[in-house]
Amino acid sequence: MALLTRQKITRLIEARFEEEVAFLRELVRIPTDTPPGDNAPHAEHTAQLLEAMGCAVERHAVPRRQVRAAGLVSLTNLIVRRRFGCGPTIALSAHGDVVPPGEGWTKPPYAGLIERGRMYARGVAVSKGDFATYTFALRALEALKQPLAGTVELHFTYDEEFGGLLGPGYLLRTGATKPDFAIAAGFSYAVVTAHNGCLQLEVTVRGKAAHAAMPETGHDALKAAMRILDALFAEGNNYAGVVSAVAGIDHPTLTVGRIEGGINANVVPDRVTLCLDRRLIPEEDPTEVEQRLKALIRAAVKDLPGIRVNLRRLLLARALRPLPGHERLSEAIRRRAASVLGEPIPMTASPLYTDARLYAERGIPAVLYGAGPRSILEANAKRADENLQLEDLKRATIVVAWALADLLGQG
Repeated sequence: MALLTRQKITRLIEARFEEEVAFLRELVRIPTDTPPGDNAPHAEHTAQLLEAMGCAVERHAVPRRQVRAAGLVSLTNLIVRRRFGCGPTIALSAHGDVVPPGEGWTKPPYAGLIERGRMYARGVAVSKGDFATYTFALRALEALKQPLAGTVELHFTYDEEFGGLLGPGYLLRTGATKPDFAIAAGFSYAVVTAHNGCLQLEVTVRGKAAHAAMPETGHDALKAAMRILDALFAEGNNYAGVVSAVAGIDHPTLTVGRIEGGINANVVPDRVTLCLDRRLIPEEDPTEVEQRLKALIRAAVKDLPGIRVNLRRLLLARALRPLPGHERLSEAIRRRAASVLGEPIPMTASPLYTDARLYAERGIPAVLYGAGPRSILEANAKRADENLQLEDLKRATIVVAWALADLLGQG
């Protein structure tokens, strides 16, 4: 892409940057806490904002029955398609659902407050910021009015916090979109080409209640649950020796994140529920991992009379692995990001999991890149005072627009 074209794209983005910031502020001012996941109103507001810019917006409402079954309230996904000419289709994917704010905020979580060049809000970095990045990168290409060979699609979805199966998964499964490549929400100082997977299980231990004065007449579900916890933590201690060969990923982890049960202090517990999170490195087979964990749990209590264990899978998110063709995305972004940011941009992997994996599961090469700092921790993502440096938003928008122009064979 010629220098003059890059300069024109940059000027177009800079001229609209106040509008981009205002667009982002509108997005973060409407809560999309998930749970509860009542996010169709945000999608409708976003669609109206996009239509006011001249975008043709497709609304893909997920059937209420499927939404309720997933534990959510309402869900509509959005697609904007811009066909420039014959060529590949590149999806730009970001999610609008967020975790609830939690405690510890020193700024209002839904005001879009700007201080010292940073916007503070829940979801501003993960990943409503990339609603803005991708929208205004596309608008710059449209305003460029030069020939491009291919199509750009914006995929704005609302199910990443619950795994993405009703977000990108729904759009891909129903045939609403069939892109050739995908760029998903990420941060500006690295291109992520792989990430961990995640298995979440709910373990319900059932016994028999009894009066605390006569505990021998019952079957203590908590004692059984303690056996399971001991077995799980012993298993987790062994994971440090299972090292991934993928740069940026360390080893598997296992966390028990929620425990609940019992009736009262004077009653032998008849039921205890544990929810565990097992992160899978790309080299692991999810089926084998799940079978091993389930066998481990059952074996821990098999000799306890009156104890029953029910196991339910809450989530299985497969790891993102690089697919042939991802290099085309990675190199275009890295080359342009290095020019804009003034430093080499690495390819790396993330220990998190994202809904980008759903594109890869369909054979679509996918990478993560968008507006943000060097790490999730720096952005306070999913923590109090989540924020985004506005200069990073502008630079990421320029990088994405430049990279798209390269990928679509500008001129």
